[in-house]
Amino acid sequence: MPKIAKELGALAVSKLMQPGLHMVGKVAGLALQVTPAGSRSWILRAMVGGKRREIGLGAYPAVSLKEAHEKAQAKRDEIVAGIDPVLARKEAASRLRASQALEMTFEDAAKRFMDAKSHEWKNAKHGEQWKNTLAEYAYPLIGKMMVRHIGREHVLQVLEPIWTTKTETASRLRGRIENVLDWSRVKGFRTGDNPAAWRGNLDHLLSKPSKTKKVRNHPALPIDEMGEFMVTLRAMHTNAARCLEFAILTAARSGEARGATWGEIDFEKGVWSVPGERMKAKKEHRVPLSPPAVDLLKTLHSDDSREGDLIFPSPTGKALSDMTLLAIMRRKKLEATPHGFRSTFRDWAGEYTNYPRELAEVALAHVKGDSSEAAYWRGDVLERRRRMMSDWAEFIAKPMAKGAVIPMQRQA
Repeated sequence: MPKIAKELGALAVSKLMQPGLHMVGKVAGLALQVTPAGSRSWILRAMVGGKRREIGLGAYPAVSLKEAHEKAQAKRDEIVAGIDPVLARKEAASRLRASQALEMTFEDAAKRFMDAKSHEWKNAKHGEQWKNTLAEYAYPLIGKMMVRHIGREHVLQVLEPIWTTKTETASRLRGRIENVLDWSRVKGFRTGDNPAAWRGNLDHLLSKPSKTKKVRNHPALPIDEMGEFMVTLRAMHTNAARCLEFAILTAARSGEARGATWGEIDFEKGVWSVPGERMKAKKEHRVPLSPPAVDLLKTLHSDDSREGDLIFPSPTGKALSDMTLLAIMRRKKLEATPHGFRSTFRDWAGEYTNYPRELAEVALAHVKGDSSEAAYWRGDVLERRRRMMSDWAEFIAKPMAKGAVIPMQRQA
């Protein structure tokens, strides 16, 4: 048992001003430490498991003599119980730092996940969709929550309000939340099952997206209105109008036409080669150009045109937006969309010509089907497709009289 110094009273302690360590008694090892600068604090000196420890008990006079006695005795009791107060304090501080390191909100986790995975996304638009859906629907409800605290009920609070009204958006949002929480688990910010997982989890609580969402096809312009529309379109002298005209003549998707560059056009062969990275199927698509399509391009081409230049640039030099093309339809009070012209082309080829279905599917760059259709892809049959596209261009070149009979086109 360590020797206990003579016990000092509160008045005597208040007069201790000499720099050094002054034992105050009552509890073995309790001392008032005075620094050369004049600051004073309580110290408990003790042997703990063979190691000498100096345990701080607080500043004087903020901690009174009586409080110092109580604190010192409590530390002595801990030592007797086999606890090292200094080591216990260090461990507590370490646990606190470790806990603070795991303080990750859902919004912060989502942003870090997007930064880590953004290079894998096919285009900038994909990244914007991620950011926008999470910001609009998830962040207001769970953005400030720690990811380790997010449970199934929190995920349902995000999804249920839009599950039946915006099913496709809600389904994609669910997958994005699942990805963020999976990333958080692997990074150590949460443990346990993923509350946003579908199979064996939310599939028991939400209706299947395929059974819920309303199928909304792109509205198409009736075949017998195509000629009249083309006359109107060709009277418009804008890049947007020429881009839409080119998309119609080639039965291309809006994005493929809007992103077309001069380097993709082979005037000598009359072929437009769309690179795989700009195609939905991620494979190069070669489009045989009809004479009207070639003529349209030649009116826009100049000696200053470079391979990397957009054929149909916006006034700012960037690619036109899909809304710019859609605005043409809206100004004419038409319900059809630019994408809908592909359906019009498909209806024309299937209902009013003898061209094989597979040939039209290849023209539309649809995914390969059966072995017969696959043969059209392997052989490419560019010239047969060119005749079909020329017939299509000829068909839409002039308005159709009401009630007119549409003649069948020759078979390829």
